Amino acid sequence: MSDQLLDFSGLVAVVTGGSRGLGREMSLAMAARGADIVITSRKADACEAVAKEIEAMGRQAMAYGCHVGHWEEVRAMIDSVYDRFGKIDILINNAGMSPLYDKLSDVPEALFDKVIDVNLKGPFRAMAYAGEKMAASGGGSIVNISSTASLHPSPNAAAYGAAKAGLNSLTQSFAHALGPTVRVNCIAAGPFLTDISKAWDLEAFEASQEGNRAIPRGGDPKEIVGAALYFASPSSSFTTGTLITVDGGGRS
Repeated sequence: MSDQLLDFSGLVAVVTGGSRGLGREMSLAMAARGADIVITSRKADACEAVAKEIEAMGRQAMAYGCHVGHWEEVRAMIDSVYDRFGKIDILINNAGMSPLYDKLSDVPEALFDKVIDVNLKGPFRAMAYAGEKMAASGGGSIVNISSTASLHPSPNAAAYGAAKAGLNSLTQSFAHALGPTVRVNCIAAGPFLTDISKAWDLEAFEASQEGNRAIPRGGDPKEIVGAALYFASPSSSFTTGTLITVDGGGRS
């Protein structure tokens, strides 16, 4: 890519939840612009598949199986990246989960804890550990993938929305903690038609979007890329602690 504002040449990007959906699209987009990519998720074989796609583009790729909800696994993953590449320039905290349930009183403690672990604790640990290293070596960019569920709470995603609201807050906390050299920003994503949407009643979903969303449909995973590239790249050099929504203009 010739545009310096979107030139990722020589940069190393870590994408959690990078083996599918939004994470995969962001990984491929940065690789297409010159970045070397670390793809991490719980399933190492799925990470390997995306790594092969990136290597076919002429970039270096590292696949790493990691459960971001497990504190020490996050540290080990980051250490492994530094062992191989010597740096992290971009960290995208994309891994997340939003389980279905019949009613709030049926949500077991273990499931609630897992939602908090993956959506909130994992990004905290990754930002705290990788962020200090990034700041010590000259800086970089952290992009948190939140959800509009954090802005418009609903009983259908109570724990998930609360965890993502916490992530919004951490975005500002870490922007100040790691500034001025490390920028920390956040994307509140609306409904995207990823693998997760296979569990939806799509007919009911599509009907619900009419009148509720300026663009009345679910997003294609590729439609997250523009916002992610902006935050990750030099284009956003004076932008930190910021949250933007990518949701088709939803009312709620």
